[in-house]
Amino acid sequence: MTQSSDPVPDPAAKLTAAPEERTIPPAPEGRPHVVEFHNVTKTYAAGTSREYTAIKNVTFHVADIEAIGELICILGPSGCGKSTVLKLIAGLEPQHPPTIGDVKVLGQKVEGPGSDRGMVFQEYTAFDNRTVLDNVAFGLECRGVPRAERHEQARAWIEKVGLNPKKDALKFPHELSGGMRQRVAIARSLILNPRILLMDEPFGALDPMTRLRMQDLLIKLWAEAEATVFFVTHSIEEAVFLGDRIYLFSNAPGTIIEEVHAPRPNKSAVESQALPEFSERVKYIRQKIAAMEEQAGII
Repeated sequence: MTQSSDPVPDPAAKLTAAPEERTIPPAPEGRPHVVEFHNVTKTYAAGTSREYTAIKNVTFHVADIEAIGELICILGPSGCGKSTVLKLIAGLEPQHPPTIGDVKVLGQKVEGPGSDRGMVFQEYTAFDNRTVLDNVAFGLECRGVPRAERHEQARAWIEKVGLNPKKDALKFPHELSGGMRQRVAIARSLILNPRILLMDEPFGALDPMTRLRMQDLLIKLWAEAEATVFFVTHSIEEAVFLGDRIYLFSNAPGTIIEEVHAPRPNKSAVESQALPEFSERVKYIRQKIAAMEEQAGII
């Protein structure tokens, strides 16, 4: 790959200070951050021939601001540790605990999974022997919520995610399309009212139009839930549409090389992608990733 000798204009100022960008008020003094990483490194199989460092010296924090939940997208090349970051927040092994550094949620060091964090994976995680209704209500069942009450809440969430509570509630996962199954997964997480929602490429296996519709749905539900969402994706367009801010990760071992801000969308995903400013943000990030991969010798 040959790099052009012509300088590429740097639109960073436009991207990080767009006039329509939402201004986030400062968090009240003394309130702990929703999530905080301090010099976090994760090395797998340390001291063996299989030793591999996924992320290195990752530091960031997300403030806890009343009635405002941010959506943070994590974007970068394959293998740069994006999913490792999510699972460290979730407290899931073998990613948890970090090799070096601290991971905190609401001011407390992460010791393992907790009900304050929900997670949606790319794979369709559902109980095949349970109906949609019982899949969505599963977390409430584990909490001991009476059957009638949990089913009432589950039906409400089935409708919120765009499914039919009468026609779809008694279906089994194998009777659903991929998009419908991800709607069930989102409902099953949000019914528990988590403070943090962790989403690991949840729309990656969907067809393009279903993916755009799911992005619109996520924006709607997120605004209602006021949760902090961490969203891992390989899609630049998806990150630019969804993210209040985007953490752009380097090649492995991954570290944050830039934080890009964007305004919250006030149009659908299809309409937003037609806007010139949307294309500029996508172009800027694509050039960053291309230059990073060229420097690393990736063709």
